[in-house]
Amino acid sequence: MELFIQIVQFILIISVLVILHELGHFIPAKYFKTKVEKFYLFFDVKFSLFKKKIGDTVYGIGWLPLGGYVKIAGMIDESMDTEQMKSEPQPWEFRSKPAWQRLIIMLGGVTVNFFLAWFIYTMLLFNNGDKYIPADNLKHGILIDSIGEQLGLKTGDKILAIDGKKSKKFTDAVLDIILGDEVTVKRDGKEITVPLSAEGKEAVFSTQGRNFLGYRQKAMIDSVVSGMVAEKAGVLKGDEIVAVNGQKTTYWNEFVSIIKKSPNKEIELEVLRKGQTEKLHMVVPEEAAIGVVLNREDLFVTDTYSFGAAIPEGFNKTIEVLTKQIRQFKVIFNTKTGAYKQVKGPIGIVEMMPKQWNWTFIWSFMAMFSVWLAFLNILPIPALDGGHVMFLLYEIISGRPPSEKVLEKGQIVGFVILMGLMAIVFGNDIWNIIKKFI
Repeated sequence: MELFIQIVQFILIISVLVILHELGHFIPAKYFKTKVEKFYLFFDVKFSLFKKKIGDTVYGIGWLPLGGYVKIAGMIDESMDTEQMKSEPQPWEFRSKPAWQRLIIMLGGVTVNFFLAWFIYTMLLFNNGDKYIPADNLKHGILIDSIGEQLGLKTGDKILAIDGKKSKKFTDAVLDIILGDEVTVKRDGKEITVPLSAEGKEAVFSTQGRNFLGYRQKAMIDSVVSGMVAEKAGVLKGDEIVAVNGQKTTYWNEFVSIIKKSPNKEIELEVLRKGQTEKLHMVVPEEAAIGVVLNREDLFVTDTYSFGAAIPEGFNKTIEVLTKQIRQFKVIFNTKTGAYKQVKGPIGIVEMMPKQWNWTFIWSFMAMFSVWLAFLNILPIPALDGGHVMFLLYEIISGRPPSEKVLEKGQIVGFVILMGLMAIVFGNDIWNIIKKFI
């Protein structure tokens, strides 16, 4: 059932994005009286799940959920249908339209993607606000694992700047470190700049170690799980754990480390309660969890927005996401990091979906993915929207269109590039599945 929910959420997100993206091409094409032969959600390789002709256009649903398309008459596209190009241009064909109209038609998809993301971010900020941990609010410093150490960081460091710039949010700092070159920290009272090693980044990506960086907190109890040993021993909400078996535990990670090493053992827990120290005794269960939940809320802040304020902030959020995605290409195409091995395809994306229906996640992911689709589609690669835009700009600047032969060869080159990228993406998905059984 959980997998079914994940798949449905993925199909919903992709369907909305594909339909709106293709409408971005379809609407201006129809406005400029250009014939649209097909409008498809998903790809109809060999057969369709559904199709119906209305007017001049066949509307359908394919079986391969990797995108969708509109087939515009008189245009050399990824279908490589050049038969119609052998006859004289007709007034309703794409090739008969002025270059500026063709440019608007080709830019329509990415334009819709951008505005969709802007709209979603605006509504999320208006309805939910923006809840986050300020990067400068970590008074006890960061918490890192062995991968973080490979990057050059240490537990207790306080992040001051990454590549000379401060990060507003802790989550931004995590991504900035992955994408950055150096980080300035306060360590043992001294301000130092640490170069971020390519080897450390490779370790982050090769192990999917996105949790290499956390934040250190005092072991303050937010709640106690009913029926578990902590409740039976007398642990209360608001207690601060200060020692286990006489061993000082200033921070939550120190406490967790001891508990994990103590299954089936009796321990003495010292807690600070209303200024007094209490000693409690319990036996740690086999699963090495006693049933206490850390209090995290004191670190979070929530910025609220009126509808008017949410509009420009939604725009800023869209630009911020776009900028980060562009920066990620720097890491992905750096062979030293091995980040290209972690690029996810449909299978990997399905695994990212929550196992319970979550509208906030759906809208957030849809906005992020909409920006991603806009960025990818505008890349100057033949067979993508950006490739068509590139040829159209050449025509506008030079005053003459590229030859049909150049367009055909361009589509073939673009197709080969896309197939190579898809092979990497699907290869990663398949390999990640295989690794689970090795």
